[in-house]
Amino acid sequence: MIRQQRRSNALLYLTGDLLATLAAFFVAWFLRFEVQLVPLTKGKPDFEPYLFLLPVILVIWPVVLYFHGLYQSRRDRSRVDEALTLALAVVVATFLISAGQAWYRPLDEVTDEYFQYSRAFMALFVAVDLALLVVTRTVIRWHLQRRRLAGHNLQRILIVGAGNLGKEIAFKLQAHRELGFAAVGFLDDDPGKTGSTFFDVPVLGTLREVERVIEVQRVDQVYIALPLEAHRKMLRVMQTVGRHCVEVKLVPDVLQYATLKSSLEDLDGMPVINLSQVPLQGWSSLAKRGMDLTIAGAGLLFCMLFVFPWIALAIWIEDRGPIFYKQERMGLDGKSFLILKFRSMRVNAESSTGPVWAKKGDARRTAIGEFIRQWSIDELPQLWNVLKGEMSIIGPRPERPIFVQEFKHKIPDYMLRHRVKAGITGWAQVHGWRGNTSIRKRIQYDLYYIQNWSLTLDLKILWMTFRSGLWHNAY
Repeated sequence: MIRQQRRSNALLYLTGDLLATLAAFFVAWFLRFEVQLVPLTKGKPDFEPYLFLLPVILVIWPVVLYFHGLYQSRRDRSRVDEALTLALAVVVATFLISAGQAWYRPLDEVTDEYFQYSRAFMALFVAVDLALLVVTRTVIRWHLQRRRLAGHNLQRILIVGAGNLGKEIAFKLQAHRELGFAAVGFLDDDPGKTGSTFFDVPVLGTLREVERVIEVQRVDQVYIALPLEAHRKMLRVMQTVGRHCVEVKLVPDVLQYATLKSSLEDLDGMPVINLSQVPLQGWSSLAKRGMDLTIAGAGLLFCMLFVFPWIALAIWIEDRGPIFYKQERMGLDGKSFLILKFRSMRVNAESSTGPVWAKKGDARRTAIGEFIRQWSIDELPQLWNVLKGEMSIIGPRPERPIFVQEFKHKIPDYMLRHRVKAGITGWAQVHGWRGNTSIRKRIQYDLYYIQNWSLTLDLKILWMTFRSGLWHNAY
């Protein structure tokens, strides 16, 4: 039922998106060629070539929006986040259309010239389309929430098990009433819980009363949320519930062991629960790599022309030592690589101390090194590591293997940060957790980033880096 409801909602959003895009197309034509917001220079073109463009748009737009996750159920997605994701998707779709227009240019039989679509028309279409998409989705979301909050088409849920797992289900159902589910009660064999109420959901009886409760409460779905040690009770309840026309949902008591996100996989027909699913896979990984190549390529070109020569000259003039510094770091899947940085410390700075953290007022720094470390300029050569695929623009900062060996035994889930590529900047860094600061706090932010990754979050981190994150705690 949940999957069917999500499909129904996705279809509703898809219909709204198509209608909004269709309307934006005609509004853009009207504004460009009828109202002439931008003055015409070659006269009004025929509508027929533009009409041929419309089916292509109505195919590409939903596909691009789908791969940006805009038809997936995301309860935690805010309207601002959805608007930003829509803007990114529309830009990507427009780029694809523009690339197609550059390749396909029909010949005008009257003028014997190749037909060109108006750039002003495309700009107006993108602006109007984005506005209509945001408005349409806002109206659909408001309509769905209003109907469910009013009590229409509610699914009545019975939760078998009032332990931590059952309480978590009740909490989520109560917190998201807009989904259209209403928890009518718990069943539990613990005598101390009889007559109790958790999150406004009462305990209605024991597991042996499941048939009576289903009939009295007109239950639509039964969630079985029993601990692993109650295996026999679980089987007995499933057999009993199977005699009634209700949906049965089994909530496995293994999610306490999940370290990232969990997902259900298929092994030749056998269901397997993945307890450490990483969202950066498939199209998401491709999109992130594309962003890395674009930003790193442009950034490296700019730095080589306007930044690197001056920094390199300053480093060489100070002590005539090497310009760059390579250091072993641990990245994706625990594999080591050599990170590239501008040298900011004296040559052989760790010859007497061994690997140690940099600290405030570190005497090993050079004069120019103090400046470039404070402003994170010493990290810019890592754009080359990004182009090579060893790093990403955004991700957890890579640590030295000797520190990794120490932290992985002291900090739970520390190695999970190596499930994604290391980054030049990251969620922890823009919140001040960089350099010689709390490793535990840094891990919390790194894991949040991995669990909640999106291109929108990457763009937000990039903006926060340029705004205020370049000089925090850099010694």
